[in-house]
Order: sequence, then C-alpha cells, then structure tokens
Amino acid sequence: MSLVVVKIGSSTLVDSNGALDRVFIRSLCEQVTTLVARGTRVIVVSSGAAAAGRDVLGFSERPSDMATLQACASAGQARLTQAYADVLAERGIPCGQVLLTRRDVMDRDGFLNARTTLLRLLELGAVPVVNENDTVSTAEFAFGDNDMLGALVSALVGADLYVICSDVDGLYTANPQEDPTATLIERVEEVDHRLSEMAGGAGTSFGTGGMSSKLRAARAMLAAGIPTVICRGRRPSVLIDVASGERIGTRFESPVGTPHEGGRKLWIGLAEVPKGTITLDEGATRAVLERGASILPVGIVASMGSYEAGDVVNVRASSGDVIGRGVARYSSDDMTRVRGIKLDVIGRFLGQDRAQPAVHRDDLLVF
Repeated sequence: MSLVVVKIGSSTLVDSNGALDRVFIRSLCEQVTTLVARGTRVIVVSSGAAAAGRDVLGFSERPSDMATLQACASAGQARLTQAYADVLAERGIPCGQVLLTRRDVMDRDGFLNARTTLLRLLELGAVPVVNENDTVSTAEFAFGDNDMLGALVSALVGADLYVICSDVDGLYTANPQEDPTATLIERVEEVDHRLSEMAGGAGTSFGTGGMSSKLRAARAMLAAGIPTVICRGRRPSVLIDVASGERIGTRFESPVGTPHEGGRKLWIGLAEVPKGTITLDEGATRAVLERGASILPVGIVASMGSYEAGDVVNVRASSGDVIGRGVARYSSDDMTRVRGIKLDVIGRFLGQDRAQPAVHRDDLLVF
C-alpha cells in the first residue's frame, strides 16, 4: 500500500478575492477519495488558513504584523479544516487535523510522537490534514512555508511520493512569464547551483513560498530518497495522474542505486533550526560530497552565528551553496579558535578530548 503526501499552496486553494475555493477543494477531495479507494494512503498538507482568515476578518491584503497574521490563521484554520472534512465525510472518510510547529518536532521524542499520530490516523482510515500552527508559531520556530513542512511530513512517515501542487506547471529553464523560450524541466536528479538560480522569490500575495522554497524541499527529498513532483494543482485529476506515474510537471528523483539518508539525519536536516553556518574550503567540500567524509576543523574557513556544541548548523561549500546541515561538536567560540587547524595540533594545545571532527558524518545530512 503506497503513501502519498500532497501539499496544496494558498495560491491554489483560494480564489482571486482570497476566499477559499470550495469547488476546487471538492475536486481535490474527490481525487483523494479515488486514491483511497485504490488502496493509497493520503496525507494532505494544506496552506490557506491565514488567507482564509483574511476573508473572515475582512482584510483585503496580507497583514504585516505577527499578531494580526496569527489572528487570521486562527479565524481561518477552522474554516479550512471544515471545508475538507465536510466533503470527505460525504464519502465516508474521516478527516484528522494535525497542527505542527518546529518546536513540536525539534526534539527526537516530539518527532516520533508526530509520526505515531499521523500513522495511526492512516491506520484508522482517516485522511490527516496537516498545517503549520500559525497561531503560535514565531519566526524562530516557523517552517517559513509549507513546502518544507510537507517534506518533513513525508520524511516522518516514509512517504512513497511527495506532490507539491502549485500555481505553476513545474520548474522551467527561465521565468516563462518573462522568457518565451523557457521550457519545462521534466526530470531532475540533482539540485545544483544552476537550478537554484532558476528559482525566483515568493509567489502570490496569498502565499509565502515560491519556486525557491519548492526547490529546497525537493532537494531534501532527494536526500531522503522520496520522489517529488512539482505540478499545477488545478490541472484536472492531477493528483490521480501523478500518483499513477504519468509524466506531469517536474519530477525530482535520484538515480537507481543512489544511497539515501536515514531518519535521524533527516530529522537533523529538516526538523532542527540551524543556529549558525560553517563554510568549508574546496578540499573539505570535495571530501564531504565525494567521499562521505566528516568535517574536520582544518577544512573550515569561516563560522557565523552563535551556537553551542550539539546545535545544528548549516554547512556551506566553498562556492557559497548550502550543501547540508549537521550537529556541531564545538561551540561557535571554539569553532572560531580551531578552524583551519589540524586535529593533532588541537590535541597538543587544547587536549585530546577537544581533538574531534567539527561535524561527524553520522550527524551530517548532505543535500
């Protein structure tokens, strides 16, 4: 029995006035019903609470202050979940609401508890509808966009497919609205610097994500070994067709035989909030990417941010690209002291217990 996670963006869920498009939601739920009848388990990661709340509370534009945004999310969340629940109930399928923040999954126990809840809902025949808990999220704990939340949920449950339903057909070689020669990229096996440059900024006034956030989520799923498809959500029967293997949108999938990361590393890379950044020289970058090596202090050229030993940090290549996340074994102060120094020298002057990798390979998720 396969498991599909589908993420629906705000720009796809609402009409031009910012109100929930119940006709579209009905169509989506009918597709979910068809998949469930075929034996496929489905989790819906749905944006749209804040946008729906704007309609409820009478805002014509996205508020700029956090308190009002959270009020909109509160007013809209009930309407959003009920819209799904009403249609699914007509077809005899229960709907379970799951609201998450990074705080909920930052510790390993919380991560596993969220996984247990989602899987139990599926066992009971329900369709979980997941959203970020925008009413309590703050900048430090926010996922920032539901593309990454959907990636986290996919990793949590070990999904067989992650579908990002958007207002675009997929990833193009250039912005098709500006460049008439732009063509759709149908398959991606690696997200490199060239692809990252193709992605733009945030999307519509009703959403927070753009192609860049979708690309980050797809890159994380490549590391997890979970195929990801970015497609136009309002295409008729799109979810059914994608789940059936039809070539729609842009599909991100590693070549057969590519090794994939396990649950703990995915938790490090997706759930934890990075507290800083370390930058590697060319030799260390190659060692990490090509040989699967740990990160040694001698290969670090810069450290930014304030963090303690045990905190998660972003890892930048010599080119400036973020190539992974890992657990630092030095604080930011100590990292500044030991960077560029070999382990034997560190041990001689600071003690052998201090002579260790800056980030061990077992604690490093490479994108």
